Amino acid sequence: MLVPGTATLVVMVTVATLALVEPESSERDPSEEARLESGRGGYPAYAGFYRQPYGPLAESQRLKLREDARKMFYFGYENYMKFAFPADELNPIECSGRGPDWDDPSNININDVLGNYSLTLIDVLDTLAVMGNTSEFQRAVQLVVETVSFDQDATVQVFEATIRVMGSLLSAHMLMTEPKQLLGELAPPGYNGELLQMAHELALRLMPAFHDSPSDIPYPRVNLRNGVPVGCAKETCTAGAGSLLVEFGVLSRLIGNPAFEWAARRAVQTLVHLRCNDTGLLGNVVNLQSEEWVGRQSGLGAGLDSFYEYLIKAYVLFGRAEDLAMFESVYQSVRKHLRKGRQECNAGQGEPPLYVNVHMCNGRIANTWVDSLQAFFPGLQVLVGDIEEAICLHAFYYAIWRRYESLPERYNWRLHVPDVSFYPLRPELVESTYLLYQATHNPFYLHVGREILQSLERHARTQCGYATLHHVVEKTQEDRMESFFLSETCKYLFLLFDEDHPLHLSSGDYIFTTEGHIIPVSGSLRHKAWQGDWSTSWKPSRWPSATSSNASCVRVATDRHYALPLQPVYMRQLKAMSCYELRPVLAQLDKLLLMLVEEMVYLKIWCTDTEVLCTSLQLLFYFFSLPSLQAKPWIPSHTFLLPLESAGCRCTCRSYLS
Repeated sequence: MLVPGTATLVVMVTVATLALVEPESSERDPSEEARLESGRGGYPAYAGFYRQPYGPLAESQRLKLREDARKMFYFGYENYMKFAFPADELNPIECSGRGPDWDDPSNININDVLGNYSLTLIDVLDTLAVMGNTSEFQRAVQLVVETVSFDQDATVQVFEATIRVMGSLLSAHMLMTEPKQLLGELAPPGYNGELLQMAHELALRLMPAFHDSPSDIPYPRVNLRNGVPVGCAKETCTAGAGSLLVEFGVLSRLIGNPAFEWAARRAVQTLVHLRCNDTGLLGNVVNLQSEEWVGRQSGLGAGLDSFYEYLIKAYVLFGRAEDLAMFESVYQSVRKHLRKGRQECNAGQGEPPLYVNVHMCNGRIANTWVDSLQAFFPGLQVLVGDIEEAICLHAFYYAIWRRYESLPERYNWRLHVPDVSFYPLRPELVESTYLLYQATHNPFYLHVGREILQSLERHARTQCGYATLHHVVEKTQEDRMESFFLSETCKYLFLLFDEDHPLHLSSGDYIFTTEGHIIPVSGSLRHKAWQGDWSTSWKPSRWPSATSSNASCVRVATDRHYALPLQPVYMRQLKAMSCYELRPVLAQLDKLLLMLVEEMVYLKIWCTDTEVLCTSLQLLFYFFSLPSLQAKPWIPSHTFLLPLESAGCRCTCRSYLS
């Protein structure tokens, strides 16, 4: 029942809100308009259909952006060395170091990553090489060899130690010793494989996670000195257990010992065998003792992301056909059950393509959020040749970035609001932007990179580094600079703007690990130093032939290199997402909105068949992300969501505002 007066208040809020949102100006410089329509200046004639000037950057602009990315890296790195080393991370606001939380072993947000082994210094080794700073790279290698010890009474996550520490040690070692010398002669005088030895030692300290497990799925954490802790959780995420094959496999092939690759490969095979028979999808959390799924959500983000990535990258590195077969089968299942929206990226009608979270066995939508880690997937699609799909999915995350000048950790695609509002300077969107530019050479991606770079400078820079954004709307900061900001985010930004980098002039025989570390692809990794079938549980008959790839390596047409990668109608469709931001009107509507919410919560008014009330409730969902409402503890999260859905109220902000 609609209480008298409520409808009037709802209409007032709706009308006031929409009246205060100014439409975007469509005016353009007449001279620019004429140049676009005529096709002069390198633009195709139809480029005038596009509203945004994403044309080629001047050489001077590109070089300046490259140097800005370099300065960003060095500002963070030099302040880490000055204020934090030998600690694991830099606190960029207090200008101090951060290590494990010795007082609270249960603080896994910190202790899973920080092992008291100068994490940031290790993680940035190959970034120094990418920057062309051979002398500082050599000094950093010497510091790592002389000061870092893994004999620590610290409990770390196996996955994080593998990708951040072992991966960087292996990468730096290979860049110094591989005959191709991708980045020049890097080895310091007298280098004798010490980094490889350290990687081997770390792997030995991580192996109890496999040996002590009742199955082929490893424990998620180990104590570097004492092995698997007493009472260690028997539940692990799919990505954590199944994304160790690249680093463990590279180590095995460099030292000629199959034990490490064997352990990591058996974990991957076991997880793939546990897929749901009906859909071919994996869950996100598994019990390593019972080998049963605890988390049945299947998606592209946290808990699953790097699992997909390492199936295809393992094939590229090691050339084993079953790795490609597993990837193709899983990728087909993902495309079939997770992908929503119109059938084609750049043609047809409907909503933009989007990969959502679903139940692993019935394919039904599990929730309405995506997380920022999923922004890696367009880069993966570039690697497998699915360029058009990569273009569309990347544009979705770019639209979110344009709205917040960052990526919220979780974003609700139905309500168009953050579900989790912090941003720890993650690299995934930058990585996909870089890889799409390498695949298409479309200057659009240089403009995207420039926006990301400038946003980070505006909102994340502090007195002595770059800080996590605690809230993407308020732009408040949190005193932490994770090591991946320097090892990945800065690296991909630099490479995006450095077209003449030695990596780009080489034959392309390298991959980036999930932590952004460079691993050269060489015959030495594809040659097995051991014989025999040591993967006895493998059943390749469940997967298609590795020669039957459905991936298409069709490149973007040349006539699209100087225009937006999306057709105008679809770019406008995504661009409209950035028009939902109503923060500027909050001060004027704050009291009115709170009055409405208080009345509706108190009277328990649910959805009715009155369209204006339904639409206004959806608008209110948006405002739940704003500071004035988040500060009210009596407003439950998504107060009206379930009653609205159960009553069949399907109107959305998107349909109302677009």
